[in-house]
Amino acid sequence: MGRLAIRNFVVGLFVLVGLASIAYLSLSVGGLSVGGGDGLTIYAHFDDISGLKPLAKVTVAGVKVGEVVEIDLDDDYRARVEMTLDAALEYPYDTSASIITAGILGDKYVELLIGGDDKTFIDGDTITFTESALVLERLIGKLIHNTSVGDGN
Repeated sequence: MGRLAIRNFVVGLFVLVGLASIAYLSLSVGGLSVGGGDGLTIYAHFDDISGLKPLAKVTVAGVKVGEVVEIDLDDDYRARVEMTLDAALEYPYDTSASIITAGILGDKYVELLIGGDDKTFIDGDTITFTESALVLERLIGKLIHNTSVGDGN
């Protein structure tokens, strides 16, 4: 009876470790962090975010430095994007933010282009230099409607 109990205990322990590993990997792949640290909260206003979603990554030179926390409308009916950034880095005050598409039909994310100002952002500041998302449907529509067909030329 003693050997059977030890074997059952080892098998149960192995199953628990396996489940804990799967849970950790699921959280990591999902972009969530266990015991998250403090970050720098920054805001940016865009005319069009076109598909940007909460939990989208924020990058500098292609390296993830934060994520989008919340998106809502400001008083001027512009999209207000709240981002949490790595507080260990310094972001100059003339840093700009652009909404980029990963690939042709990929997810949207925010790319920060670091400036050269000596003053840096503090918690709660707003990025003033922004570039809205490029909307492929609008570009195709402009191309179609600006092309003159059958005008005799």
